[in-house]
Amino acid sequence: QVHLVESGGGSVQAGGSLRLSCAASGLSLRYDVYRMGWFRQAPGNEREGFVLFDSAGTTLWRDSVKGRFTISKDNAKNTLYLQMNSLKPEDTARYYCAAEKDQFLGGSWMPSSFGYWGQGTQVTVSS
Repeated sequence: QVHLVESGGGSVQAGGSLRLSCAASGLSLRYDVYRMGWFRQAPGNEREGFVLFDSAGTTLWRDSVKGRFTISKDNAKNTLYLQMNSLKPEDTARYYCAAEKDQFLGGSWMPSSFGYWGQGTQVTVSS
């Protein structure tokens, strides 16, 4: 069973930065085959993915965050990071990491394609 725990959310002003963490258990970021994604959901909106990547190193970004957000991982801590810079009020949402034990990125923008989710962490950006 894969267990994901996000942390690092908070409130920042526009232009600020935050780093979110997604600690994984039941899935080795170093050795396993997997795909993961970061999603976000604002009140009244559907959950949307903005970055997808797999254990082979393929990464896909949505234009809305490309160039402002980056991802990295620490294999020793089995933790995925999302660095968010130049934050905008429209980035305000609850952020989730998701995982699945395969590398089929096709269709992964759909939240339903992932079976493992964290509880999310809130990011609020004020203008």
